[in-house]
Amino acid sequence: MTGEFEAAANVATGALIAHAVDKERLGKDGHTHETTCLNCGTPLTGHYCAECGQAAHLHRSAVALLHDIAHGVFHFEGKMWGTLPMLAWKPGELTRRYVHGERAKFVSPLALFLFSVFLMVAVFSWVGLPIHMTDEPATAEGVATSMAEARQEAAAAVAKNDAKIAKLEASRAEIKAAGGSASAINQQIADLKRESAITNMVTGRVAEQAGDPTLNVKTGWPTLDKGIEKASKNPALLLYKLQSSAYKFSWALIPISLPFIWLMFAWRWKFGLYDHAIFAIYSLAAMTLLMVMLSFAGLILPSAAIIVILTFVPPIHMYRQLKGAYSLGWFSALWRTWFLLISASIAVTIFLLLLIAMGVTGH
Repeated sequence: MTGEFEAAANVATGALIAHAVDKERLGKDGHTHETTCLNCGTPLTGHYCAECGQAAHLHRSAVALLHDIAHGVFHFEGKMWGTLPMLAWKPGELTRRYVHGERAKFVSPLALFLFSVFLMVAVFSWVGLPIHMTDEPATAEGVATSMAEARQEAAAAVAKNDAKIAKLEASRAEIKAAGGSASAINQQIADLKRESAITNMVTGRVAEQAGDPTLNVKTGWPTLDKGIEKASKNPALLLYKLQSSAYKFSWALIPISLPFIWLMFAWRWKFGLYDHAIFAIYSLAAMTLLMVMLSFAGLILPSAAIIVILTFVPPIHMYRQLKGAYSLGWFSALWRTWFLLISASIAVTIFLLLLIAMGVTGH
C-alpha cells in the first residue's frame, strides 16, 4: 500500500514539475508550447484539456487579447442570431431543445434574460416607455413639478366646489324654510362633495391629512403598510421610481412565477422545476424584448396600436411556447395560456408589492 502512495506522489510531483517547466515555454511569438495543461497540469492529448476544458494552445500577446474579445462578441452574436428567431416564432421548440440538451447553438436562457433586461433599461432611458403618457420621459424633478401643479389645480377645483356647495346650502335652507323639498339640491351637494373627495385622493392631498381612515391601510406587514402610505401620497413619483428601479430586482420574477407554472403540470411528473425554470426565463426574456421593440415602435405608432399589440401578442406567444415546450394539444395549451395570463398578473402584483415593501417608493 505504501508503494502505491509513493507512486502516486511521484506522478503528481512529475506533473507539477512539467507544469512549472511548461509555464516557461513561452516563445518569441507570444505563444505557449506546452505539453501539459497550464491550468491543471493534465497531459494534453488534443486541442483542449480533457480534464478542465482549457485550450491547449494559448496566446499571450496584445493581438491575442483583441482576438479573444472579438471571438467572445461574435460568438455570442452568432448564437443570438440563432436564438432570437426561434424565441420569436418557435419559442416552444427552442425551450424543448434546450431542455433536452442542445446548448451550444443557443444563448442560455439566463444570459438572454439578463441581456434583455439591460437592453430594456437602456432603451427606456433613451426613448421612454412604449406608451407615452407625456411628451418627454419622466424625471424626478419633472414629476415633483407636475405633482405640485396638479395639487394647485386640485386645490382651486375643490375651492370652487366649496363655493358652489355654500350657495346650494343657502338655497336649501331657504327652500326648507318655505316648506319645499330640497332632494334635488341634496343630490347636487353630494355630487360636488364626491367630486372633491376624488380630486383630493388622486392628487395625494388626502394622504397628507392625518387621521383619515381611508388611508389607514393595515396589511399586517408594517414595511408594506409604510410603502403603501408613501405611494398613496405621490402615485406619479411611485410610477417613476418603479420604472427606474424595477430592473434591479427583475430576476425575482423567476422564482415568483415558478409555483404557478408547476401548478399547471402538478400531475405530470415528467416535467420538473428545471423544465419550468427554462420555460419561465425564456418567456420573460421574450416579453422584455417585446417591450424594447415596442418602445421604438412607440416613436411612430399611436398608443392605441401599441395597446393592441400588447393585448394580442403575449397570449399568442405564451400559447405557442406552452404547446411546443410541453408537447400539448390545442385545448390543453389554450386553458393553460389563460391560467398563465392570470398567474402572470398575480406574479407582477406580488413583484410590485415586494418593491414597495423594500422601499422603492422611499423619498
